[in-house]
Amino acid sequence: MNEKELEKALKALANKRRLAILKLLKKSKSAHVTEIATVIKLSLKATSKHLTIMTAAGLVEGEQRGANVVYVLREDLSNVAKYILNIL
Repeated sequence: MNEKELEKALKALANKRRLAILKLLKKSKSAHVTEIATVIKLSLKATSKHLTIMTAAGLVEGEQRGANVVYVLREDLSNVAKYILNIL
């Protein structure tokens, strides 16, 4: 992981809503946007924006299933992200 990738991951992790999403995905293994928004008590639009940032940072990946996108934690998480997940 180079410095730019590390910076992007750290910025993505420096938000309580995104940490809540990580915690949810760690526990449930996968969740669709509506489910995530309900659990973290945020609008679909705001939740989608957080998930876009997390996807760009390499933390999660989404898969289109019908009308929903289902998100999971990436298997190739950086050591920094794995460390944060262990704390959550």
